[in-house]
Amino acid sequence: MIQQNMVSRGEIEKTISDFMLELGIPAHLRGYQFLRSALEMCIEDMELVGSVTKLLYPDLAKLYQTTDTKIERAIRNAIEVSWDRGNTELFEELFGYSNSPEYTRPTNSEYIAVVADYIRLKNGLIG
Repeated sequence: MIQQNMVSRGEIEKTISDFMLELGIPAHLRGYQFLRSALEMCIEDMELVGSVTKLLYPDLAKLYQTTDTKIERAIRNAIEVSWDRGNTELFEELFGYSNSPEYTRPTNSEYIAVVADYIRLKNGLIG
């Protein structure tokens, strides 16, 4: 469990939503909601980042009453849209490289890990 330094759950949810829009993930995508939930879960328990396919996707599938394959695919699609349309300078800051053609997009696990860690650090969350 994380210790929250004067940051409410609602504030974290808003921060995640705002940051996802800044990353270029449109809210109408199915993967937006899945990725948002994945980030919330990983911010609370960073160990999930190490077991995305074995723990995180199955947990999300149960939550949304779908399959882990559909969760993975929808999140991948949201990340691809983000990578194609998102803020190049922000990607450079987060990943150390941008969404220019010579670089491939990060994997789902990399993307989730980096964004969750960034939000944890930005909001002073420790655990």
